[in-house]
Amino acid sequence: MRRRLLAALAALLLLFVGTAVLLAYVRGADARALAGVRSVQVLVADQVIPEGTPADQLTALVRTETLPQKAAVEGRVTDLGELAGLQATIDLQPGEQLLTSRFAEPEAAGAEGRMPVPAGLQEVSVLLEPQRAVGGRVVAGDTVGVVVSLKEGKKTHSVIHHVLLTEVKGAPAPVDPNADAATGTESASSTTAVPSQSLMITFAVTAAQAEAVVFGMEHGTVWLTLENEDVTKRTEGSVELCIVDFDSVIRRAE
Repeated sequence: MRRRLLAALAALLLLFVGTAVLLAYVRGADARALAGVRSVQVLVADQVIPEGTPADQLTALVRTETLPQKAAVEGRVTDLGELAGLQATIDLQPGEQLLTSRFAEPEAAGAEGRMPVPAGLQEVSVLLEPQRAVGGRVVAGDTVGVVVSLKEGKKTHSVIHHVLLTEVKGAPAPVDPNADAATGTESASSTTAVPSQSLMITFAVTAAQAEAVVFGMEHGTVWLTLENEDVTKRTEGSVELCIVDFDSVIRRAE
């Protein structure tokens, strides 16, 4: 009986020792992996962070991880203090690095909004630099023209007109045109910061128009023009479809 008890105690001791050795090895493996590699600390989401979450509620929702510098994304948040007064503009997934571009002032996040898709149309999204999207001033509900430019063949065409924007992510807060400078608020002519991040823009389009937008993104560059109802569309050309030919694609889109 005594021998069995001693054997059980010895087995239990070996179990604890083995577990400790294994944990030490794993920690050592992480250290060896980072040895000689410049590392940085990053803040990542510890769980899903819903869109609209204020930055002052992030403390319990994020954790700090040490990563090789080359794995750290540009624009990452290194201190939650950088996000004071801001809120998440999109849902952040577990393990995702916190980026300053994913946060904005509450009024800016709300201004992005979302418009319903008109019956018979479908949505397509593109990622555009601010200068290709009217300086980043477009918002959901605007109507725009789409210009496609191809370097190969040196062709530029205004391919679609009066396209409804159903959603814009990353746009700066709009300036109130009725603001009074005497009250200390900005007027429409006030200088605003130039946006530095790309905008995710979603259009409501027909199938043919979606083809033209995707064709432009895949084979050239896409630019937007902010339009009003007085803008007239280019009407020349036929409506024959041949997606391998740029001219035919844009004629169909018209």
